Amino acid sequence: MTAQGNGEIVWQVAGCTVVSFVGSQKLLNVVAVFPSVSGECGFFCFTLNLITMKTTISQHALAEALGKVRSTSPLVHNITNYVAMNNSANALLAIGASPVMAHWTDEMEAMTAIAGALVINIGTLDGEWIEGMLAAGKAASRRSTPIVLDPVGAGATPQRTATALRIIEECKPTIIRGNGSEIMALVDADIRSKGVDSSQSSHDALSAAQRLARQTGAVVVISGATDYITDGNTTHTVEGGSPMMTSVTGMGCTSTALVGAFAAVCPDALVASTAAMAVMSLAGERAASYAKGNGSLQVGFLDELYNLTPDTL
Repeated sequence: MTAQGNGEIVWQVAGCTVVSFVGSQKLLNVVAVFPSVSGECGFFCFTLNLITMKTTISQHALAEALGKVRSTSPLVHNITNYVAMNNSANALLAIGASPVMAHWTDEMEAMTAIAGALVINIGTLDGEWIEGMLAAGKAASRRSTPIVLDPVGAGATPQRTATALRIIEECKPTIIRGNGSEIMALVDADIRSKGVDSSQSSHDALSAAQRLARQTGAVVVISGATDYITDGNTTHTVEGGSPMMTSVTGMGCTSTALVGAFAAVCPDALVASTAAMAVMSLAGERAASYAKGNGSLQVGFLDELYNLTPDTL
């Protein structure tokens, strides 16, 4: 067996030459060349899919949801933090949605009237932003527009936890997406998070997520090595992605934005949330298969989202 510099691996097996290489979407391509009786060479080839992303919703439901996002290009109104604005906007464009980033309180009523979904991300907090979030959330609630809340840093400071709980109480979000610590902090005031990073695994937070879903009526999404999506009774999972994704800032916020795009076109919030997390996981895993680090992963992730269609899932 010989490893080539271009990533190919060559075997000599019983007179056959076998060449394998990993393609751009983590596909193992194998070509075998063998001598025939006539002295000429014959060959055969096949491809193995090395992607490990798994989800508990059907392939049909996932493809249908992605198709709806691409065919309708929903307007997703984001009130999000400075760090994640660019990443989130580009991810929404890549998946086929139309992003708008707006937080001025005076235009919240008008902006909400034309949006297919509202994403509230509390990563950048101050008094004026909070008022804008509440104004937009209440306007969206009156119109029955899906609201996705990302309680960034809940559990890190009392102010963040209180703000997230106030938005939940006054705006009634359709979906709440956070990491394990953030979700647990919304249920247990004694939970502390490591800034905006999680100190709890997604699995450890599952019971808290189910309780929060039953208390609020929202679908709750916990992101982690395994993503859990629950309405308090039914729980879906998404497995896959890549550990390298945690080294790119704003990936969690980006997933919240994608949840908003799918919620805008799928009336079932549980399916919408699961489909969005599956797309996030799949694009991240494919990009990580050829990324050299977190910089190329970020670019590759957007490229994979851009090229993802119902036929390439």
